[in-house]
Amino acid sequence: MPEYLRPDGALLALRPHIAATVTPDDTPAARFAHGTLRPVLKLQNDVLLRIVASFVRDHHIPLATASATEQQRLLAELLTRNTKLRYTIIGLVTGLFTLPEWETYHANRPELNRRLLELATRRVQDQAGAVAVLIAE
Repeated sequence: MPEYLRPDGALLALRPHIAATVTPDDTPAARFAHGTLRPVLKLQNDVLLRIVASFVRDHHIPLATASATEQQRLLAELLTRNTKLRYTIIGLVTGLFTLPEWETYHANRPELNRRLLELATRRVQDQAGAVAVLIAE
């Protein structure tokens, strides 16, 4: 495929820099998580929160009235059990991969999906209050 059809350089330029300590002992999946997944999730943070808020609203989950601990539990449950939401989040992230990243992802899809969803869940839980605000919009 000609390079001009896929702007890999532009995709990389969009991503925020995240300081991560990567050691030679890290697995390739851990390096991919730090170097690719975390920056793409940070770039897509606002969209991620809006998608989750939409799913919470559509499924009538009482997030806005729940305690902070209960919000954490409700979000974790939603993000682990709702297959449609999980695949939406995976697409949100993988759509911004470069071609070499896509090849790495494809070769290690089960492990990288697990890491991606774990990072996304943690990110959403850390911003549960923002999700609750978005539900009201």
